[in-house]
Amino acid sequence: MTRIPNLTSLQQRVGDELAVGDWVTVDQATIDKFADATGDHQWIHVDPVRAAKGPFGTTIAHGYLTLSLLPKLAESALKVEDVRMGVNYGLNRVRFPAPVPVDSRIRARLKLLAYEPIDGGAQLVMAVTMEREGSDKPVCVAETVSRRYL
Repeated sequence: MTRIPNLTSLQQRVGDELAVGDWVTVDQATIDKFADATGDHQWIHVDPVRAAKGPFGTTIAHGYLTLSLLPKLAESALKVEDVRMGVNYGLNRVRFPAPVPVDSRIRARLKLLAYEPIDGGAQLVMAVTMEREGSDKPVCVAETVSRRYL
């Protein structure tokens, strides 16, 4: 985990890769819970028997499940010590270049693209690259916008 002592010090880090998070395993139970929560029960995600005969040879995580793991992955990567609260403000761009087969391990790389002071804190734009262990291709690339408050 990378620890940053104060939010304002990030102004000098625009363009830097700030952190790489811990590996997280995406198992079938997680995929099934996401399917139940969203109502997306497409066979490629939840039917191991049918998915074994499909294009990936196994079930795969939903793209939006992969994206929804970002807070967990980022939390293991980066802590700004003087921030009392952070909120997601939005996404500028999201792509899913490769699937996440069941039981894959993924992690996030965080690069700071922009820092903008706002009342009570800062707005950060991060390039997030989510990678799968053993794969050359990322499973998700996103440009996130968040607000951090002191």
